[in-house]
Amino acid sequence: MTRQFKDQARQAVLDDEENLLALSHRIHANPELAWHEFNASTWLADELEHIGFSVTRGVGDLPTAFLATIGSGDLHLGICAEYDALPGMGHACGHNIIAAAALGAGVGLARLVDALHITVSVLGTPAEEGGGGKIHLLERGVFDGIDAAMMIHPGPMDVALAEPFAVSHLHVHYDGKAAHAAAYPDEGVNAADAFTVAQVAIGLLRQQLPGSVRVHGVVTEGGDAPNIIPESTDGRWYVRASTLSELDVIEPKVRNCFAAGALATGCSIQIKSESPRYSEFRNDHEILACFVENARELGRPFDEVGSAGRMNRASTDMGNVSLAIPSIHPYLGIDSLPASNHQRAFAECCATPPADKAVLDGAIAMAWTAIDLATNRSLRNRLNS
Repeated sequence: MTRQFKDQARQAVLDDEENLLALSHRIHANPELAWHEFNASTWLADELEHIGFSVTRGVGDLPTAFLATIGSGDLHLGICAEYDALPGMGHACGHNIIAAAALGAGVGLARLVDALHITVSVLGTPAEEGGGGKIHLLERGVFDGIDAAMMIHPGPMDVALAEPFAVSHLHVHYDGKAAHAAAYPDEGVNAADAFTVAQVAIGLLRQQLPGSVRVHGVVTEGGDAPNIIPESTDGRWYVRASTLSELDVIEPKVRNCFAAGALATGCSIQIKSESPRYSEFRNDHEILACFVENARELGRPFDEVGSAGRMNRASTDMGNVSLAIPSIHPYLGIDSLPASNHQRAFAECCATPPADKAVLDGAIAMAWTAIDLATNRSLRNRLNS
């Protein structure tokens, strides 16, 4: 019976192939930044409504989030859709593929929910790129009642195991005092120098940081003219660590480096968190094994990977979901090498035939994994317990 369900799900996805790929390309051609994904979220919600899902828009008080649900079974499975783009690079992380694959999984399962005695929810989750949309939805109860959650993510190659860093997103602002840089330099307080001192301090700190830590950022406002001592500067910095516990130890040291910049120059400083902290990811290995077996049946190798497989170390707000709900976050390759995520060349690869194949394979593999969870008695009982 399981085989019959899987054949029906696959056929439903393939019957809707043209529509799914058109949606992926439309989102790709119209990139929207975090919290502003009004077109993408509307297009997805409309499609899900059209195939019979009950859709609630603006869930969790987030205008570009939605919850689309079908079925009434006691096993409730969630499929997460992302659709925000990167500043200046469009869909260089391939969230158009994620969104279309999530819709495709919904298409594959829509007519099977009653026979499988399951409930399926597709969750529209905005602002993964630094905003933490899933964390807001989690805290506001949108994930309540979901027994397991899944999504796929594009990368240079297939990688099953998600191993992202925990991360803190910081906005740093210095206030100094403007002055003529040649005539009255002694009257100025240089806010750009504060960042210089802070970055030197961070560079020296790296000697004492473990290999599981990353610290990186950009100065987004550094001054207005060479002959004006900068009176205010802004920057955005990420501090990553293997776990939230390790981040608790490392982040204060990085904040002290920024404080050193203020102390050395006489500036005042403000450090604010741009979003809730993203956690490490906890893979549900039984669910992941089902996904990998299904993806391999579709021709996905999931071989041992080298340096090109490092995308699985990127941070994601899906990590926070995984600490609350059994979850998976595998990566599907789109034959992009030498381009990798967060490069313009990768964005160009996210609307190509290999990217389209990732949409369809991701949709079918997630639908098949949901069927496995519904029909495997021991797995179903564990997730329902």
